[in-house]
Amino acid sequence: MRFHNGAGPDLQLDLTSALDIGSCRLDGVELSPGRAVPDDGDPRILHAVGGFLFTCGPDHIRHPEPIAGSSGRKYPLHGSMAATRPEIIAHDRAETTEEVIARIIVRMAQGGEAEILRTWRMDGATGEVMLVDRLTNIGQQKFPPMLMYHMNIGAHLFDDETMLSGSMFDAGGMSWTFGEGDGHVFCVPARTEPGDEFARVVLGPIAPLGGKSLHVRFATDTLSHLQMWRNQASPAHVLGIEPVSHPWMKRGELSEAGLMPLLAPGEFRIYRLSFSFQ
Repeated sequence: MRFHNGAGPDLQLDLTSALDIGSCRLDGVELSPGRAVPDDGDPRILHAVGGFLFTCGPDHIRHPEPIAGSSGRKYPLHGSMAATRPEIIAHDRAETTEEVIARIIVRMAQGGEAEILRTWRMDGATGEVMLVDRLTNIGQQKFPPMLMYHMNIGAHLFDDETMLSGSMFDAGGMSWTFGEGDGHVFCVPARTEPGDEFARVVLGPIAPLGGKSLHVRFATDTLSHLQMWRNQASPAHVLGIEPVSHPWMKRGELSEAGLMPLLAPGEFRIYRLSFSFQ
């Protein structure tokens, strides 16, 4: 499903997988990594991770872990949301804005159901793309909600001048080739500037975009951490900017630290992020 207005990027929203973003093109340049991603053996994720943005959760994020009391069953890689078909409930296009609203019902691995009311909005004047997800427990049992947004960019677009900047990084920034070897992951608490509820990350300049940078914002009330990931082990060549609800710890460790509060039936949480190219 094409989603585009004015100065914004040309997006393809995935009607087979949670209305995530597949293709993302700006000035004719494809930003998504496509097939330059690792294959973890899960076709849902292989499909999703090649797009510009896909969503982990709402029952689990990161790699599989045992489901308590299930006799050995595990949560699926990156949770149950990928490959869930959305129901489009509104699509409005005005002269300078476009908006799509969808309902996504996720049957979770441990039982129960969640509804994600997903709103995409593009400002054609500024080019900013905004995402608001309202996650509601529509099942009969409590569960700890978890979400992570993988924003994946084809790293073949970067050069030695491409940097990451943001207040959550040491010294305010670093090269996109952080860590050692062909892959690295780290996760840090999200930080905001005084009076701002959004954390900010900038990646750039990106030479094929005429020196523009990718600007990402996310609300830290529910996305409290930023995970960064890169993988250059052939055939992969990808960088991920990943706002996430939880630090990089095992489920048991999170629970022991009091970081897995439960969402009761009927309760909801709202997650917000945006991106633009400037």
